[in-house]
Amino acid sequence: MEQQNTNVNDGKIYLITKRLVDILGSLCGIILLGSLFVIIAILIKVEDPKGSVFFSQKRVGLNGREFKMYKFRSMVSNAEEKLAELLKYNEINGAMFKMKEDPRITKVGKFIRKTSIDELPQLFNVLKGEMSLVGPRPPLPREVAVYSSYDKQRLLVTPGCTGLWQVSGRNSLGFNQMVELDLQYIRKRTVLFDIKIIFKTVLVLFGSKDAF
Repeated sequence: MEQQNTNVNDGKIYLITKRLVDILGSLCGIILLGSLFVIIAILIKVEDPKGSVFFSQKRVGLNGREFKMYKFRSMVSNAEEKLAELLKYNEINGAMFKMKEDPRITKVGKFIRKTSIDELPQLFNVLKGEMSLVGPRPPLPREVAVYSSYDKQRLLVTPGCTGLWQVSGRNSLGFNQMVELDLQYIRKRTVLFDIKIIFKTVLVLFGSKDAF
């Protein structure tokens, strides 16, 4: 019983510490990267004046709760409408869609995806508590609809901007491998492990070959 109470207390301390790190990390990121946000917004508008700077998409978070995840827009304005005709070209096995030469991606979009800059607005999701800096990537509702009960274990923790999948191969890995890495993270997660993943993720900003 004493060991069980210790584990529970350790879990609570971890979650409180993780939330504090998320708040401080997201605030610092938003402040330090403010100028970059403005530059990217201008470039997106110059290439496509009619489209919006940001793109929000419904995602599934902790315990199946849905929320709007933010990104810099990297695709043409009607990208979602064009998705149906491209599903047959999916290059990832399982409940995800990835296509390296996706015709919907804009010129600016190719650059910000390659450097993962398109993901930076998710710092606002972290600040709101919908996401964490580190955790499993939040899936789309249509992906969760075909999840097995085993896959749904990914939803037992707050989703993250980055995670073990991103620093272990990202799009070069299949869906099942991603699930296994996410469950491995859930079992091993500690503050130090989170920090290690964050530092590894910084390398992606310099152009990971697996980002598309």
